[in-house]
Amino acid sequence: MAKERRLAEELYLTVPSLYRCPISMDVMRSPVSLCTGVTYDRSSIERWLALGHNTCPATMQTLPSTSTTPNLTLRRLIHLWISQAEAARTSRIEVSKQVASDVISGNAGFDSDSLEKVIELVKDSEENLKLVAQSRGFVLRLADALAKSSEIRISELIVVVLDSISQENGVKELLKELILEKVDDTDCLSSFISILQKGTIESKVKTAKILESIAANPESRRKIEENQGLLHELYNLSTAENNLPAVEAGLSSLLAISTSRPAKKELIRLGIVGIVGKILSGDEHAVRAVAEKALGVLETIATCTEGRAAIGADERCVVGIVRSLMKCPGAATEHGVTVLWRLCCLGRDCTSAETVVKVNGLTKVLLVMQSDCTLNTRKMCGELVKVLRGKQGKSNLAPYETRTTHITPY
Repeated sequence: MAKERRLAEELYLTVPSLYRCPISMDVMRSPVSLCTGVTYDRSSIERWLALGHNTCPATMQTLPSTSTTPNLTLRRLIHLWISQAEAARTSRIEVSKQVASDVISGNAGFDSDSLEKVIELVKDSEENLKLVAQSRGFVLRLADALAKSSEIRISELIVVVLDSISQENGVKELLKELILEKVDDTDCLSSFISILQKGTIESKVKTAKILESIAANPESRRKIEENQGLLHELYNLSTAENNLPAVEAGLSSLLAISTSRPAKKELIRLGIVGIVGKILSGDEHAVRAVAEKALGVLETIATCTEGRAAIGADERCVVGIVRSLMKCPGAATEHGVTVLWRLCCLGRDCTSAETVVKVNGLTKVLLVMQSDCTLNTRKMCGELVKVLRGKQGKSNLAPYETRTTHITPY
């Protein structure tokens, strides 16, 4: 059934309702009819009857008999439809391969149709993907076309191709060189900004991933950091509240790129602390999905005085950090502990420490200490406990040695 569904999706076919099983809604492989005259896929109706039902699922009529009769005519029609769909798919792929081959070899230029054929080609098989990725000349021409492109749709399609092949051997290194290279006083970074401003959400996400990938190189990262337009657009992407993949891609890219003090200060100026605070205080599912990247960004900007001041001034953000401890994956919790340590211990921010205590942060930190955290995180937790106990005043925890204190999580 998965094969038939894939055929329909790839060819944008509308499956005739007659061919769908009323229970599974998939194309029927072995259609059989009940005494009510309704036809189902054999596996679906047998499961229904095996559960003890004695009614027809479609009509809810009581069945005087649960025997089924193969619908041979419908079966032949379905098989004919599948074979025709498969033939159409094969023909389409062959045409796509020929067009894509001309584009890759340099015998044809880049337009939306030819680039879509290349995308279809790389999606069709792993072998095709490797073939395209290994064509150095094609990758060179793609980067050149991206730098010179004035059409947003062409730029988006080029980004889709680049994202598809970027993880293949040698491609990432080549892209680092090409994307940052000037071509007639233009470079790919300008096209990336255009996509982040005007493209679809999918192409924006792919652009952010490519930027994150090439930012692993210090020289590449420096050039990207210097382009404040890119930082601004990636920041905007991280504010897409109704699209978690976009938020995560934006934050992940910012985390990889913003390592210099000027870049961190620019993020603070844009308002990244408020955005992360809003994320951490929002829906718990959303928090879990993007917590690692969100807290990672806070950990990065908390390395500078301006960052610590901005985080400490946003009570919602501090509360959100405490809330995320032990509720999110290990890396996220450790990022959160580091941020709190930099605020309360390194920065000696009394207001932040009081806020942490007010929302039961001391208990959370003790729980992290007893978890399977790194030695460095455990050490920071120990120092945090000393500071937070001092802010708590008279407490039942005060007389206890933190190394032997055990808190039961509720």
